[in-house]
Amino acid sequence: MATQTLAAWTVSLSYSDLPEEVIHAAVRSFYNIAGCIVGGSRHTATITARNALSPFSGPPTSHLLGTNTSTDAMHAALFNGIASHVHDYDDTHLDTIIHPTGPVACALLAIIPTLSRPVSGPEFITALVAGIEAECKIGLAVWPAHYDVGWHITSTTGSIGAAVAVAKLFALEVGQVAYAIGLAATQVTGLREMFGSHAKSFHPGRAAQNGLIAALLAREGFTSSVEALEAKRGWASVVCSGGNRLEEEIAGLGSGRWEIVRNAFKPFPCGIVVHPVIDGCVWLHGELERVGVDVADVEEVVADVHPLVLELTGKTAPRDGLEAKFSVYHGGAVGLLLGKAAPAQYEDDVVLDKRVVALRARFIAVADECLRADECHLVVKVRGGASLEKHVDYAVGSLERPMTNEQLTAKFVDQCVGILGEERTDKASQWCWNLEHQADMGRVEGML
Repeated sequence: MATQTLAAWTVSLSYSDLPEEVIHAAVRSFYNIAGCIVGGSRHTATITARNALSPFSGPPTSHLLGTNTSTDAMHAALFNGIASHVHDYDDTHLDTIIHPTGPVACALLAIIPTLSRPVSGPEFITALVAGIEAECKIGLAVWPAHYDVGWHITSTTGSIGAAVAVAKLFALEVGQVAYAIGLAATQVTGLREMFGSHAKSFHPGRAAQNGLIAALLAREGFTSSVEALEAKRGWASVVCSGGNRLEEEIAGLGSGRWEIVRNAFKPFPCGIVVHPVIDGCVWLHGELERVGVDVADVEEVVADVHPLVLELTGKTAPRDGLEAKFSVYHGGAVGLLLGKAAPAQYEDDVVLDKRVVALRARFIAVADECLRADECHLVVKVRGGASLEKHVDYAVGSLERPMTNEQLTAKFVDQCVGILGEERTDKASQWCWNLEHQADMGRVEGML
C-alpha cells in the first residue's frame, strides 16, 4: 500500500498542514539550492552538458539560473539539476545522505513557466516539501544497504521526489499521482562508481528530468503499476534486496517527524564526511597563525576519523577538483594551508598547487571505529617537536551546529556575486529569503 499511501498523502497535503519549522526549513533549503545552482552554472560539467544537448532542445520556456539563457522544461530540469550538485555544495539529509532539494526544486522551476497561471510561494513550498518528504522517507526505508551496494541514493530517490512535487503542483488525483510515482520509480538512475566525475552531477539532473517526465505522462493518463514501490519486483525490493522498511516509513508521513527539518547545509563543497576534518583544520590554521608557526614547518598531520571517511573520501592524490571532493587529504590540506575550503579551493589549479600537494602528502588518516562519522581528532606535529591538537565533536553545518541564516547568506553571496554582480545578488538573496510571500515564482528568471 506504500505507493497508494504516498499518493493519497500528496494529494491531501496543504500549506496549512505545515508546521512553522517545516516552512522555515523549506525556505532555507530553497535559498541554499538557488545559490548552488547559480554557483554551478559556469562549471565545466554544466557547460559541457548544455553544449552537447542544447541543439536538440525545444522552444525555450524555462530559465537556466545564473545565465541569460532559457531552454525547454525537460532540458532546464537537467541542466539546473547538474549545476545544483556539481560543486557538491547542496543540502544533505544526514540520516540518508540524500541531497534532496536539487531534483525537486529543479523539476518545479522548470515546469512553472509553462503553466497558464502563477504559482505562489506557499504553493511552491507545499510541493517542495511533498517531494522532499517522499524521497527522504523512501530513502530511510532502504538505508544503508541500498547505498552500500553502490546506488547513488540522491538520484534513485530524487526521481520519485520530483514526480511527487510536480504532481502536487498539477493537483493530480490520487490515481494519477500513483502512476507518476511508478513512472519515476522505474527510471532508476545513479551509480556511486561515477563519484569524482561529471556523471555524479548528472544524477540529480536526470532525477529532476525523470520526475518531471513521470508527472507529465501521468497527467495525461499514462499508466504504471500502482504498487510500484512495494511490490515483489517493485522499486524497494529491486534496489534493496536485503529487505526494507517501506511501509513503516511511508506510514509516518506528516505524523510528527518531518524529514526536511533534519536537512543540513554544507559550509564546504565536498563529501560531508570530510567536514569535521576541514572544520578542525581551519581552526588549526588560525592557531598556527596565532602562535607564529608557518604551515611549511608542519611535519605531519594525523587525523583519526570514522572508517566511512576513508571509504568515501580516501583519494590521496586527486587529479582535479571533482576528485578532490572525495579526498579527506585535500580538504584537510586546504583548510590548514589556506584557512578556508570554498569552491575556489577545489579548482583544478589549487588541487595541483605544489604547496597543497606537499601538505596532502603529510596528512595521515587513521580509521577509528570508536568515532562517529561526524567526529574527528587532529594532531598537527611541527618541526622542533611541538604539536597542536583539535577534537571536533560536530562540524559546522551539522544538526548540532547548524549554519545560521547569516552563514547561508554569506555562502549564497560567495557563489553568486561573481556571476550576477553585487546589486543583483543582493536582490536575489532578499527575494529567495522572502519565498513564502512571493506571488509568482515565475519571477525567478528576473532574479537568478
